[in-house]
Amino acid sequence: MKLLTLNFLTCARKTCKSTAAAFPLHPKDAELEQIEIDMNPLFVKNMLPRLEWEAMKTLTQELGLPALPAETPAPEELTTEDGEASQVLKDLHVLLMETSVASGKLVCGNCGHEYAVKEGIANFLLPSHMV
Repeated sequence: MKLLTLNFLTCARKTCKSTAAAFPLHPKDAELEQIEIDMNPLFVKNMLPRLEWEAMKTLTQELGLPALPAETPAPEELTTEDGEASQVLKDLHVLLMETSVASGKLVCGNCGHEYAVKEGIANFLLPSHMV
């Protein structure tokens, strides 16, 4: 599960839908893997405005990854003067597109429910008593 995906996930319980603590889900005992893929600068640039930046900063901090800038990078920070991808863009690509959670758990900050992640796939099926 790519780290980018975690920026769009929240707890599946109905009681958690209306609380801010249900987002983002917090990784626990997460094992990360990095899978190299070709960089798509346009995709990363278009995703930046859609990201919840504070949630991404929290996620990187909880996973022990390098800290993100305090603010979402401006579009001009993503390319150099000669039109090449800047180091900021390259770092964001590695973080969002190449870094994945291979196994571990995702924990809701509201109810504490743990969603298992195995082989990069999170199980969001709830037991019947929690639906």
